[in-house]
Amino acid sequence: MTSKEKTQLICKLLSSGKAIGIVYIAVENKTSLCDYFVIAGGRSKIQVKSLAENLEEKLKKEYEIIPRRTEGVQGGRWAVLDYADVIVHIFGDEERDFYNLERLWEDGANLTRYED
Repeated sequence: MTSKEKTQLICKLLSSGKAIGIVYIAVENKTSLCDYFVIAGGRSKIQVKSLAENLEEKLKKEYEIIPRRTEGVQGGRWAVLDYADVIVHIFGDEERDFYNLERLWEDGANLTRYED
């Protein structure tokens, strides 16, 4: 599975969990960390936690894709799942506004808004 295919799969799974404001940013020419960032939002701490847990479970069970590391899932304010070539950030509303990763990483041509 290519990085872009994995990114689109992650977006689809987040969308099925009712994540809001899903975007992905191609960063392969900007950093050696990964190829894509996926950024999505949840309406509450419970939804942020649920989105992260469900994404991790489905990718592991259905595709045998396991994150190298996860952070913040239990707190429910900001969850990060590191899938090597794709790093997923799931934010609560306030945290997303505060960190504004879209502004930090997009250059006008590399950000894509995910739509089903």
